[in-house]
Formats: sequence, C-alpha cells, structure tokens
Amino acid sequence: MECGVRQGGLSSPSLFNLYVNALIEALSREHVGCHVDGVCVNNISYADDMALLSASVCGLRKLLSICEAYATSHGLKYNIRKSEVMVFGARSKDLSIPTISLYGVPLNRVEKFKYLGHILAPDLKDDADIDRERRALSVRANMIAHKFSKCSEDVKKTLFRAFCTSFYTSTLWAHFTKKSYDAFRIQYNNAFRVLLRLPRFCSASGMFAAARVDCFYATMRKRGASLVRRVRASSNSILAMIASRLDCPYINHCCDLHVVNKN
Repeated sequence: MECGVRQGGLSSPSLFNLYVNALIEALSREHVGCHVDGVCVNNISYADDMALLSASVCGLRKLLSICEAYATSHGLKYNIRKSEVMVFGARSKDLSIPTISLYGVPLNRVEKFKYLGHILAPDLKDDADIDRERRALSVRANMIAHKFSKCSEDVKKTLFRAFCTSFYTSTLWAHFTKKSYDAFRIQYNNAFRVLLRLPRFCSASGMFAAARVDCFYATMRKRGASLVRRVRASSNSILAMIASRLDCPYINHCCDLHVVNKN
C-alpha cells in the first residue's frame, strides 16, 4: 500500500479496526476451527497480530486461504518470516503433521511462541513466561535502585508500586511449577529489599507490612480478581463463555489463590 495508519496516532487503532474487521467476520462466519460450548474461536486478533486456532490441519489451511484472499484483494501481503505454526498437545514434539503453507511457502513450526508479549508453549505451561517476567522485574528493580538511590523512602515505595507490581500477563498464569513461581516471588521480595536497603534475610511479610506495600501474594490476588471481574462483566461472547464454565482452569486458579492464602 502507498500509505497506512500513523504509528502511535490516536485514531490509528479505530481506523485499522474498520479496515481489518471484514477479515475477522469472514473467518468467524466459516465456523471452521475450534469450538467451545458452541462458540467458534478460530481467530484472536489485536491490531495486526492475529492468531488462527484450529483442531485440524485441514481447518487451519481453510482459515489461511481466507486470509490470503483477503490480503490479496486489499493490496496486502503477510510476512511469512513472522508467521509460525505451533501444535498444542501433551507430546506435540513427537507428533508429525502435514506441511502448512502460506503463499505456497511452508511455515516454520516452533516449540515456543511469544504472542502480544506472552510466551506460549505446546504443553500450555507458563514457566517460560514466568521466567521472562522475573528477568524483566530484575531489570526494572535494578534500574530504580541505581537511579533513585538518594530519594526518600516514600518516593522509592511509589516507584516500586508503579514499576515492580505490574506483572505483564501474570493474570494468565494457570499451569506452572512451584520452582518457577517461587523464584519469581523471591525476586519480587529481593527487589524491595534492595530498593529500601533492607537486610537480605529480613522477614518479607514484615517489611511489606511496615511499608504498607502489597506483598507478592496480595499483588497476585488483586490482579487475578481484577481480570475475573472484567471477564465476568464483559459482553464479548467468547469471554462470557469462559466466565460461565465451572471447569475453566484460570477461573478456578484465581479462586484457589484466595482460598489457599486465607488459611
């Protein structure tokens, strides 16, 4: 195309949504792909990042052909190098599947994929994403401790709340090992100790209580409860379906956070 929406422009998201909405409707009308409780979930999109979901190779090929036709008719072309395939399953690495192509070029099959900053794995485990956020927290905490070392304690606590409690996509974590979760919790506690120059082995619960700052568990519970509230109040058909399922792993995980830590 000779022109597009402006990067960072206030009207750009709305304009792009108008442009790409027809593609989303075309994919949803096919009713090919994954179905949960009668709801078709074959595409998830955020701006120009689209994920196609299908329970079969045949269905995925059908969805890709719709995307190719739409792009061709609108003067666009997908970036094959940025398009990848992932197979979800208990032993997906050993599972052989037919070639899936875009514009006749076979797509690369991966065992790890980052979608909107969240790392997805074939076994649906969140350990890799927890490790990503743990390392990001370490970078942010060290930056604050270095640049604002001479600030008052109140300023440091404000900076900690702003930069070290916003765990990106942490509200999606539902399946992980205790080892990775504990490593993240320890990193959170150590970040606060370093920032306020507290003893290395001081009580974590005591230091957060004294500073009136949410501890790790309180932060996770609040973020989980916030997402559950918004999902249950959403008018989106997919989110409404997820909220209504009693066997939803994530909803049950958030409820367990509150129950376990009460005792």
